Amino acid sequence: MQTIVLLAPNGQVGFEVARAVAPLGQLFTLSRQDVDFADTPAVAAKVAAFKPTVIINAAAWTAVDKAEAEKQACELINVALPAALAEVANQCNAWLVHYSSDYVYPGYGTTPWQETDTTGPLSVYGQSKLDGDLAVIKHTDKYIIFRTSWVYAARGNNFLRTMLKLAQQREALSVVADQTGAPTPARLIAQVTVLALQQVLLQQAEDEAEAIRSYAGIYHLASQGYCSWYDFAAEIFRLARDSGMVLALNDQQFKAIATVDYPTPAKRPPNSRLNLTKLEQTFNLQLPEWQQQLYFTFNELTTH
Repeated sequence: MQTIVLLAPNGQVGFEVARAVAPLGQLFTLSRQDVDFADTPAVAAKVAAFKPTVIINAAAWTAVDKAEAEKQACELINVALPAALAEVANQCNAWLVHYSSDYVYPGYGTTPWQETDTTGPLSVYGQSKLDGDLAVIKHTDKYIIFRTSWVYAARGNNFLRTMLKLAQQREALSVVADQTGAPTPARLIAQVTVLALQQVLLQQAEDEAEAIRSYAGIYHLASQGYCSWYDFAAEIFRLARDSGMVLALNDQQFKAIATVDYPTPAKRPPNSRLNLTKLEQTFNLQLPEWQQQLYFTFNELTTH
């Protein structure tokens, strides 16, 4: 029997992971209501008390721009917390699943990033995610780090929900068109997490050293295909109109703009393309296209 401890079950990713991972073992969750995630000794003590065999860290500081002014608070959640969880994982001989970001890369060019590429974050948030990855690797051997991109879901605060709200309220809208990535639903992240963990745990039951050798590492987890934020928004509005949703947005006033025309405190990577080969080959998976996944998520949002 696996004992699984999931942090942040109410967030976008955590909510989907909680729904998907339950068949793998006995699931315990820790939310921000249960413990202050910035109090790493308290978190570590609570997690260790469960005697976990798997720890899944879906907790993260995701306010990218706010991190520029609140670096220390961001680092407590994105660096100190995963470091503490990795130490607990090591002590309990548990696997740690940790979620990271495309923001660890410098974002130049058009070539999809590979897990072995040199990192170079452009923001405090990006640096905190990289430092969190390095802390995990430093403190435990039994880890899976999923670097993902452009996460959204049918619940929570995200691009899909924001665009629908704005399109229902405004006749004119401008969206950045010179940043490229893969919109990735939290549901897909959860599904892949479970499929990967299932293989890891099966292998571990036969040979723990082989499980670590075969599966421990960093993986890119995203939908297939790429688009700009403008393209993403355009597909959202197409689905909305096809479903019969009334939008105030005038197509003639839906404009593509450059990043320089929409300044933000934190710099965004222009190229967030992620090469998915390692994940697909290691776990024998085929990641789906972003348009299909958006269709599923849009339907979930509008039919509930």
